[in-house]
Amino acid sequence: MDKFDQAIIAELRKNARQSVSAIAEAVNLSRPAVTERIKKLEQTGTIRGYQVLLSESQKEGVSAYFEIRHQCARCADVVEIFKTLPEVQSCHGVSGDMDLLVFVKADSIQRLHQIRETLDAHADIVKIKTHVVMSEWL
Repeated sequence: MDKFDQAIIAELRKNARQSVSAIAEAVNLSRPAVTERIKKLEQTGTIRGYQVLLSESQKEGVSAYFEIRHQCARCADVVEIFKTLPEVQSCHGVSGDMDLLVFVKADSIQRLHQIRETLDAHADIVKIKTHVVMSEWL
């Protein structure tokens, strides 16, 4: 990935609905060159898709971040738990007091509670701190 691909991705992050012509102008490439590069970025999986982000007040369900501390030798050993829960959107290893930061989107607060209890019951997880998302500005 070169500087042009990075610039194209930066433009798409700003507004994925902008025209190829607008992106081409912003990155100083021709329209066909930008079209070809975007297609290549999609085919290689660098760009995996496009999404609509709603403000939290427009969403149904509930989102939360779980800060997880575990006692496994490797994070990869405990991450398998999260792969079994379809509501888990992402799981990141982080620095600091916690080992993992897990983002969850559930249909209801009750389902979020069930997920939390499932995680609490796992012997390798020693601490969970839950942060329910109240609003989203960006």
